[in-house]
Amino acid sequence: GRRDTPLGHSLEFMACALLSPDPCFMVTPPCMSEADRFSLEALRHIHREMDDDQDGGIEVEESVEFIIEDMQQQQTNKHNHLHREDQHITVEELWKGWKSSEVHNWTQDEVLRWLKEFVELPQYERNFKEMHANGNTLPRIAGNEPSFMSVHLKIQDQQHKQKLKLKALDVVLFGPPTRPPHNWLKDLLLIISVVMGIGGCWFAQVQNKASKVHISKMMKDLESLQRAEQSLRDLQEQLERAQEEKRTVTVEKKNLEQKMRDEMQGAQEEANRLHVLKEGAVSELSRLRYAEEELEKVREALKKAEQDMQASWSVPESLQLWLQLTHEVEVQYYNVKKQGAEAHLATAKEEAEKIKKKRSSVLGTLHVAHSSSLDQIDQKILEAKNALVEVTACLRERLHRWQQIEWLCGFPIMKNAGLPSLTSTLYPDPNWMMKSRLSYPIGSGVDVTEDSMASLMPQIPGMASFGTGMMAIEEIMCNKQIDCEKSKPIPIIRYSSCLIPINFI
Repeated sequence: GRRDTPLGHSLEFMACALLSPDPCFMVTPPCMSEADRFSLEALRHIHREMDDDQDGGIEVEESVEFIIEDMQQQQTNKHNHLHREDQHITVEELWKGWKSSEVHNWTQDEVLRWLKEFVELPQYERNFKEMHANGNTLPRIAGNEPSFMSVHLKIQDQQHKQKLKLKALDVVLFGPPTRPPHNWLKDLLLIISVVMGIGGCWFAQVQNKASKVHISKMMKDLESLQRAEQSLRDLQEQLERAQEEKRTVTVEKKNLEQKMRDEMQGAQEEANRLHVLKEGAVSELSRLRYAEEELEKVREALKKAEQDMQASWSVPESLQLWLQLTHEVEVQYYNVKKQGAEAHLATAKEEAEKIKKKRSSVLGTLHVAHSSSLDQIDQKILEAKNALVEVTACLRERLHRWQQIEWLCGFPIMKNAGLPSLTSTLYPDPNWMMKSRLSYPIGSGVDVTEDSMASLMPQIPGMASFGTGMMAIEEIMCNKQIDCEKSKPIPIIRYSSCLIPINFI
């Protein structure tokens, strides 16, 4: 059986120290130092582990079994290096082989190189340096001496300990490790794989670049095709509009020609009748009168035909667009004025709220009573009321004027496609800017009262807020203890934008 536990190792070492004589003097060559003593004791422990039958010698079968089971290797020919021609290896023979081996004479640098390259545990290099580990230290690692790796080498990981032990056994028993022969076929296959990979990447890059160029060309062709298709649709729409206009003109022409033929036929019949009368007349005077009547009938028929032709004339479409643009520009100026009136109203409300808060205390009431803030608030309220009445009067005048224009022209003006669409239609040049401000003089004599404003506001879109504003002004004035029922008449004020005389009641 195997004795791999730390307790078993400790008991073996203690038994060897107490029961047997000094082993250093029982082997040749004898131990010359303390390191040799530890190495010999470790080799004796390894010999006991390999000697299954405990007959004092290691046979070939025991070596093969130890390599396969304990060292977990499949290279069974390693036992040839250990046994050579000796089929029964004693402790002394194992000691002689170790003293004459190359690994026994390894320096610290060689042990560190073995630790990094073959054991692949470079993290313990510093621990080996501090221990001054050399070739004579490896048997202690291979024998798994209790507490040596844990205390002296400071290795706590059990897997690392096991790996280090197996690697140390390999070099102690079978000599320095040998690298496997270089596999040139593997290098060739690796080179071919690298070349194929580089070639594949290059081919993929070329294909990717070609596909990008092809896709870019296809996208350009597709865009050209889309533009051509859009142009074709535009031409088709223009052709349809032209055909529709042509059909309309043809129908109107046919109707006019038919009407003129009917009138000419009527005139011809009347002329024939007059001609018959003229021929039946005896005197020259009758013939002249009949000729004058016939000429007058022809003149009337020609005038009627001329009037019919004039009636068929239609208003140009551009006139409607220009009128709609003018209406929208005027609406913009009206909106600016409305925002100014709302700002005046908000300012008046804020000042009134401040006065109301001050009046909540006795000192505030005295301060308000002896200060000029009431007059300033009165002036701001008056300005807000004037602005609201001005906006209302301008709106009423504008609606009336444009309704009359629509009625006279016979087409819609106030309901249109909007200012951006009209501007893009009438001003195709994007650099054109309209900078002039329009003004519309309006006749005087229009009086606007609060009752008329209240009745007009609900009918006008966007004027509900102005009705609320007027009510807020009345509430503010009443809160300031102003006589709401006996307000003084305010003189007529003319505004430059509307030119409407306004009376405040």
